[in-house]
Amino acid sequence: MLHRRDAMMRLGQMGLGALTLPQLLQAETDRRTARLSTGGLSKAKSCILVYLWGGPPQHDTFDLKPNAPEGIRGLFHPIDSVVPGIQVCEHLPQIAKHTDKMAIIRSLTHPSNNHEPSVYHTLTGRVNNTLAVPRNARNRRDFPTLGSIVGYFSPPSGIPASVTIPRAIGHDGVVYSGTHAGFLGPKYDPIETQPPAEVNEKAPHNFDLPPGVDEHRLQLRFGLLGAVESVDRAMQQQKATRGIDSYREQAFRMLTSPEAKRAFRIDDEPAKVRDRYGRNEYGECFLMARRLVESGVRLVTFTWYFVAKDGNVLNVWDNHGGTGSIGGITGYQMLQEFYCLPSLDQGYSALLEDLSGRGLLDETLVAMFGEFGRTPKINSSKGRDHWGACQSAVLAGGGIRGGQVYGSSDEHGAYPKSKPVSVEDLHATMFHSMGLSPELEIHDSENRPYRISEGQPIRELLGT
Repeated sequence: MLHRRDAMMRLGQMGLGALTLPQLLQAETDRRTARLSTGGLSKAKSCILVYLWGGPPQHDTFDLKPNAPEGIRGLFHPIDSVVPGIQVCEHLPQIAKHTDKMAIIRSLTHPSNNHEPSVYHTLTGRVNNTLAVPRNARNRRDFPTLGSIVGYFSPPSGIPASVTIPRAIGHDGVVYSGTHAGFLGPKYDPIETQPPAEVNEKAPHNFDLPPGVDEHRLQLRFGLLGAVESVDRAMQQQKATRGIDSYREQAFRMLTSPEAKRAFRIDDEPAKVRDRYGRNEYGECFLMARRLVESGVRLVTFTWYFVAKDGNVLNVWDNHGGTGSIGGITGYQMLQEFYCLPSLDQGYSALLEDLSGRGLLDETLVAMFGEFGRTPKINSSKGRDHWGACQSAVLAGGGIRGGQVYGSSDEHGAYPKSKPVSVEDLHATMFHSMGLSPELEIHDSENRPYRISEGQPIRELLGT
């Protein structure tokens, strides 16, 4: 008897490596239905996570302290926004026009001041004290990242459930823990079409067909595989093997789907739209994120970083100042460069404006935060250093009630003064917005159960 495994191996020898895609698409048949007794309040079909890697300074973005003492008080001035009483940084004038859509959290807090554990915590909702510092490498013992959990509870589709753009967090040969599916396995990894700079490996995923295989030949070989397996199916009717065909067909549709390919082609957008977002990597990622959720992707993670002319990967929100690869400029000069506040102001405001104009904002949660905030004290390079005790985060769309500030920090922006928000509660709120109960369980390779979040949704952030 010709077993399915043998047929796949023989077809693989013919060069049809693309048919390994079902491993990314097959859903667990015993998966619990992802429903939450949200009282019908969950709205978000998709989520865009704008991850400001490096840790943006709360004092110089969404929680300015104009009355703080010199040395703590920022060099930027607050400006009024479209919502009376809500002020933002003077270098975010376009975002100031959209605070009616935004919930600004000024009291997000966690205990770490190091990049690696803070990235892991804010992307997975779990604390991992075993991480190597610096440059910990991701592995299959990791807790899954947000997009992988959402993907796990999403039905299989010709469109991937989770995508990371433009690259995952990584440098110096290492891709960070917290950026893939961890113990859930490769089939729930977010799609990554580019490897991180400074990481010598190929992109984990690619929608292009293998060399020498066009769509016509793929269809012929797909038919051949079907013929071979039709005999095998008649002999193997065990419950464990049923349903494989549907996932193979989904993989095939994904490879040849115009929709899947079209979502990545921002050149199709009108020039006026591309100009509005900004013709740089950040603007294009904001625009790409909109196209992806519009096509059906459930969670897009946009990782913000900069590759300097010397090839060095920089997490530019890490504005200590004095970084050699960008000329040793001060931390405050970094914030004013195109790779920080100007592109954030242009791209984020364009995204909210575009989603709202297309009627997509109510069903698209837009979350924005980094791994930590910055110190109250301005350092000798006129920048700020790592600070996990207090940071700002922003939520918009997806049933979030805009035009509000949730929580507050003390007079120096050092610690939460009211309504402290844990990373776990932030994740639970995001899951709730997408209709996923924090109490839903996933299991590791040893079948140990874990809640998808140890937090509770923040009800005051929700629209009704």
